[in-house]
Amino acid sequence: MRKFDTKVQHAKYKVLREVARLAWEDKLLDKVLDIPAMLAPGKEATTRCCVYKERAILGERVKVAMGGDKENPNVIQVIDIACDECPVGGYEVTNACRGCLAHRCEDVCRFGALSFDSNHVAHIDKSKCKECGACAKVCPYTAIVGRKRPCQNACKVKAISMNDEKAAIIDNSKCIQCGACVYQCPFGAISDKSYIVDAIEILKRSERNTITGKYKVYAVIAPSISSQFSYAKLGQVITGLKKLGFHDVVEAALGADMVAMAEAKELAEKGLLTSSCCPAFVQYIKSAFPNLLPYVSHNQSPMTVLAKYIKDTTPNAKVIFIGPCTAKKAELQLDEVKPYVDTVLTFEELQALIDSRDIDLASLEEGVLDNASYYGRIFARSGGLTDAAAQALKEQNIDFEVKPVVCDGIEACRTALLKLSKGVLDGNFIEGMACIGGCIGGAGCLTHGEKNKAEVDKYGREAYEKTISGAISVLK
Repeated sequence: MRKFDTKVQHAKYKVLREVARLAWEDKLLDKVLDIPAMLAPGKEATTRCCVYKERAILGERVKVAMGGDKENPNVIQVIDIACDECPVGGYEVTNACRGCLAHRCEDVCRFGALSFDSNHVAHIDKSKCKECGACAKVCPYTAIVGRKRPCQNACKVKAISMNDEKAAIIDNSKCIQCGACVYQCPFGAISDKSYIVDAIEILKRSERNTITGKYKVYAVIAPSISSQFSYAKLGQVITGLKKLGFHDVVEAALGADMVAMAEAKELAEKGLLTSSCCPAFVQYIKSAFPNLLPYVSHNQSPMTVLAKYIKDTTPNAKVIFIGPCTAKKAELQLDEVKPYVDTVLTFEELQALIDSRDIDLASLEEGVLDNASYYGRIFARSGGLTDAAAQALKEQNIDFEVKPVVCDGIEACRTALLKLSKGVLDGNFIEGMACIGGCIGGAGCLTHGEKNKAEVDKYGREAYEKTISGAISVLK
């Protein structure tokens, strides 16, 4: 059974797996330069013009798998040498141009970018074109079309442009590190930095005495894991995590239950609120709507809330969060998060980690995961947080009616935030998720699609008898 949606994901995985394998064996520094030749051993290239370029790109992928460019704080990184196969894009005249006499396209162009040949066929001077799109709008034959690279189409915050060498560059002041460009790039030229080596070092050190004594490593897993690893049962994944060296596996959904109770109370007190669970959504507000920051919930994310509880109650504990989200790696860098979360892995990286130890998940016995309520588990999909907030109000006997505006995808979030900024929002709670579908659409997922929502709901129903307050009662 296929483990990934795309071959790009599989290529990224193979590098992560080999880096992880060498890291487990303490051979990474000695053997790291051998990985490109090992993964592209032949004399003929399979994906690029020549095997030398293919290996050069693999070498850059290895660097990203080992943490990437330390000088760049963004967890999303462009591999320049791999970014060379997409057309530059912009506005182009197609063969639908009939050479009409009206020349409306020329009339509306304020930059003198349109000219005509002897047959009156239009041509666009790319050096003058500002890509405003005015010419395309007035062409009676729709003969002028705007083309963008996949990464630019994927980036809804307009953080991606092209440099002089036609490679993608990312404006860190706009980027929300959601990873949409990572998933959509057909050549894998944009990737998220991996902390898989850091995770391995944490797990290895837990097995031997340290200056502060032995410590326990906890895996906090996002509820969207229920829609991943389609070739094995969730209980087998839990057992696999423990075989990797994790002391215990805890649902981040339990943190979601904790957040739901606190966020519901804050909503009732303030009367108007936006969610704070999605770090990419919060970063978008910071960069594009800073005047709306007072409306953002003061609650930390489920990941951070649960990690803090673990460290407050367990001496020498280490916490590794595992989920679908590249923006969680950015959240890890925040001062208010650093003390509680030691590193972050995506589901893609977890698959590489499991396979680097030759663990056959499908052959394992099933472990048990029974921490959270139905409402905490459905945080993984769009609308889940809203349902949880309404339930939390009910369980706390708070008389407040939630009028939610549920947004999945930055374009929907932008519309809601614009309405809020203008005072015309028809609602009192914005649930903002940067990814389409919610966390189940995260760039670090193994698989994406509508079936993932059904799997999350199914997983949630397994805990349907448990209330939110019942789930968090064990923490008191």
